[in-house]
This record gives sequence, structure tokens and C-alpha cells, in this order.
Amino acid sequence: MKPQLINGDCLLEMAKLPDKSVDLILTDPPYFKVKADAWDRQWEKPTEFLAWLDQIAEQWQRILKPNGSLYCFASPQMAARVECQIMERFKVLNHVVWSKPSGIHKRQCKEELRSFFPQTERIIFAEHYGADNMAKGEAGYAAKCDELRGFLFEPLRAYLVAERDREGHTTKTVCRGLGYATMAGHYFGKAQWQLPTEKHYKAMRLIFNQSGGDYLRREYEDLRREYEDLRREYEDLRRPFGVSSSVPYTDVWSFEVVQGYKGKHPCEKPQDLLRHIISASSRPGALVLDCFMGSGSTGKACRELGRNFIGIELDADYYKKASAYINEEPLV
Repeated sequence: MKPQLINGDCLLEMAKLPDKSVDLILTDPPYFKVKADAWDRQWEKPTEFLAWLDQIAEQWQRILKPNGSLYCFASPQMAARVECQIMERFKVLNHVVWSKPSGIHKRQCKEELRSFFPQTERIIFAEHYGADNMAKGEAGYAAKCDELRGFLFEPLRAYLVAERDREGHTTKTVCRGLGYATMAGHYFGKAQWQLPTEKHYKAMRLIFNQSGGDYLRREYEDLRREYEDLRREYEDLRRPFGVSSSVPYTDVWSFEVVQGYKGKHPCEKPQDLLRHIISASSRPGALVLDCFMGSGSTGKACRELGRNFIGIELDADYYKKASAYINEEPLV
């Protein structure tokens, strides 16, 4: 799919996107009075900035798929407050610290400093509530988790329930057959649903095929799907995430900044950092949104990694530059 590039206000443009349509949101909003540019100084007070950010997050919450991921950059000065604001709508998984080996901190007059000079940016990594974890019982949290789990894993749950009912069993008889295993009751209910272990799945096959006490000699006629097939579907439904020892896998990253050049966006992010996020948290063919497209770096990384991309940029000049960069066209 050709990148969808939009010159406009992200609040207005995101409102046009369908519900649950985006796999990954990777974006870099204004920081609030960190840069000298007008777009970073349009709010008088932090509360005004955070109220605006919550409107953005409301759209993120609507358009992000139930198993999608959100990465939001933030300045060290506002990161804690941005994280708390995002927590109102998402479950924050990590507060990633991007440590910059080089940068303007190298040129500071250390003796004149009155506090430690910031050498980092922060990245808030989040998912929908309940997307990949069990309900914890906090007020309102369990309901969100159960609702989302029912949506995500319903095909698998419905398959197990249908096989159970077809043989005239109940959850109680299955639990008894499994020796009242701790999680057995969660294989059939929507609340805190869990995929059976391979051992339990095979044991349920035997239970479902009981016939006059001689069920061990019968061929497996029930739970007809092989466990590996079931497990693959489960993994496809879960939020994608994959790292290895050869890439940053802790919450502290080290990536070089983009060196200065004529026309550089003041917040341009390095390609290797963006590719790392996209590779870790999306699958080939996924749809990635950057609603503050800037220089188009995210779109460029998506194109190289085989992801679909939607980019929104308010500034007409940067939109033009980003379009040329992403589409590998000469800037006219």
C-alpha cells in the first residue's frame, strides 16, 4: 500500500480514521517549551498542554487495534507528566530512556551548570488495558481486561467451548479430569481467559473422548485442531513483540542523534532507533501511524521494513519535505 500522507491537523485527521484500524502508533508530539519553535510554545501552562495531549490520546485509544502498541516520545522535563496522562487511557509497559552518546551536552560549560544537564529523551511504550496480561482486580481494571480479552481471543475460546459442549461436558467435569488444575477454569470463560498448556490440551482430548472407561484406546476425534495450530493463532492475536540479545532489550537505549544538516527538523529521530521500534512491535504488512510526521523518518523506516504507513503533518513545508523523502522523489 502506498504511504498515506496527510497535510492537516492530527486531531481532525485522526477523527476520520476507522476504529481499531492501526497496528502501531509511533509518534513524537511537541515537548512543551523545549524547542524555540512556535509549535512547541502554543500553550501557556503545562495543564493546557496535557489537556491537549489527552485529546490526542483519546483518538489513539479509539484507532489503535486491541493488540496494538503505542510509542510516544517525551522530553525529560515532561516525561513523568506525559506518562501519567497516557496512563489515563493505556497501560504503560515501559518508560524507555534514550541515552544519546553525542549531542549538545558535550558542549556545555560544566562549571556553570546548576543542575545535571539532560542527555536523554524518553519514550513511553504502552498498550491497551488488558491486551496481554491478566486482570489484577483494581477498580475498573478487571472489566476493561475481560472485555478486551473476550474480543481478542474469542475465536479460540469459542472453539474450546464448542468442543466441550459437543461431548456433553461442563467446565466442572473438565477441571475434575485435569485434577482441578489452577488455571483449568479459565480455558472456557471470558474472564481472565488463558490458552491451555499443551499438556492440558492433550489431557482434555482424552477427557472428551471417554467412552465406557476405555477412552485411551480411541482415536482423537475431538479437539480436532492440533495444539501447534492453536498456539500459532494465539500468537497472531497477541500484541506483537520480539527482541533478541543483538538489539536493545532493556529500557535503556543508546542511539546516536541525527547530525545537523540544512533543513533538518529539530526533533528528527535516527533511522536505526525507529527501525528498532517498528521491528520489535509490528509484523510485516502492519499499519503504522505517525500523527506528527515531521521530517518523515518514521515513514521512511516503514517503507524499508515493509510496513504500511499513515503520516500526518500540520506544517506545509515539512509535509512537502517528508513526502519527497518517504516517496524517494526530488524536492521541487
